Amino acid sequence: MSVAPEQQPAAPPERPRPALGVALRVAGGVVAVWAGVLAAVLELIFATGAWELVKGQSDGLSKTLVGGSAALGGVAGVVALTVLLGWFAHAAVGTRWAAALAGLPWFVVIVAGGFRTTEGDLALTGDNVLGLGLVVAGAVTFAVVGFRQLVLPPAAR
Repeated sequence: MSVAPEQQPAAPPERPRPALGVALRVAGGVVAVWAGVLAAVLELIFATGAWELVKGQSDGLSKTLVGGSAALGGVAGVVALTVLLGWFAHAAVGTRWAAALAGLPWFVVIVAGGFRTTEGDLALTGDNVLGLGLVVAGAVTFAVVGFRQLVLPPAAR
């Protein structure tokens, strides 16, 4: 009868120091805020440019095709980007309310896009149906992402 040597249990992985974890969460929160601002600016630029493209079409059929494809692509892009921002904020910060870190600056920039600058520029005009559709799609998606993060139970770690 042979006796096998006892195996030592594997050491648990080292947990990061608390200060490092807090610093990484703060940095992730800052990145989420700036990502929300950048997403809103890019969406405003796309909405304005695509709407000018649609208005530049001469006949009704080409306006419909260009407008429909810009609307579908824009709304799909906004929804995907918003879900990605909500996921990143939640993963980086680690709290249930983290989607608000990207959502609130997004809303501020979108609202600011509806006001005329001192030079007379306006990013979202009242006749820009594409821009208004992108705003609604982004707002609804941020609301759904935030609601899901608040309602769903936290994942077991």
